[in-house]
Amino acid sequence: MLEMWGLGGLKLNKLSSRVWTEINEDAVFGRAAQLAYYFLLALFPLLLFLMTLLGYFAAAGSQLRDSLIRYLSTVMPGTALQLVQSTLEEVSKARGGGKLSFGILAALWAASNGMGAISETLNIAFDVKERRPWWKVRLVSVGLTISLAVLIVAALVIVLYGGKLADFTAAASGFSNVFAITWKILQWPIALGFLFTTFSMIYYFAPDLRIRKWRWITPGSLTAVILWLLISFALRIYLHFFNSYSATYGSLGALIILMLWFYLTGVAILVGGEVNAEIEKAARSVGKAV
Repeated sequence: MLEMWGLGGLKLNKLSSRVWTEINEDAVFGRAAQLAYYFLLALFPLLLFLMTLLGYFAAAGSQLRDSLIRYLSTVMPGTALQLVQSTLEEVSKARGGGKLSFGILAALWAASNGMGAISETLNIAFDVKERRPWWKVRLVSVGLTISLAVLIVAALVIVLYGGKLADFTAAASGFSNVFAITWKILQWPIALGFLFTTFSMIYYFAPDLRIRKWRWITPGSLTAVILWLLISFALRIYLHFFNSYSATYGSLGALIILMLWFYLTGVAILVGGEVNAEIEKAARSVGKAV
């Protein structure tokens, strides 16, 4: 852990220089465009899988679904979110109950394609060749997709019901309102922790690296989360003041904005992977066990 956060013995400016070099050599920006395509194909199956999963929570399911859309709105551009909502409503209404089981499996399979593309690009970042059989790669992709869905649901449950649970615990145990207030503050760092865990799982399981140590937060995951939040909010601010896509492209404007957000998300994921890769390469070169 110390070796990883010691940046593999590299100074920050040296690490930044090596990461930038690898970003260009590995064609990260071009591969992010490839990821954006896979993300678009995987988005609606993943959301349908999530909606179906949330449906098992009975009365709470509708609240969780509304919360999912609401929290997507904090990072996703408004026009793109409207496209996602309208498409989900159309597909949900047209879906028959008899097709539910097959629909879940098909949605899960399609959603895992995006994770498979991430595995391929991270292998390039870490300079490793894929030696796993295709079925194992697919199994890892499906497992990561399910884990991502579970983490999203868990984060929503904590954010939506954490305050109510804190109020109940405080009243039942006789604690003061300080306990409830503290929990309402802590629920956001906890939800952010789920986000870090998601990125860490991707960087740990997706590439074909044999010997690695699990870390909850790595410099790469920290970089990816910060970069993703910054570019998402920057894009929202830009579109708020200079939203000319609809005027220029008409009904295609929402789709273009969604693809642009996916592209920037792909850049954040791959840059974080490059950061971790360069640190591990530097640590191995000086004989450290990362």
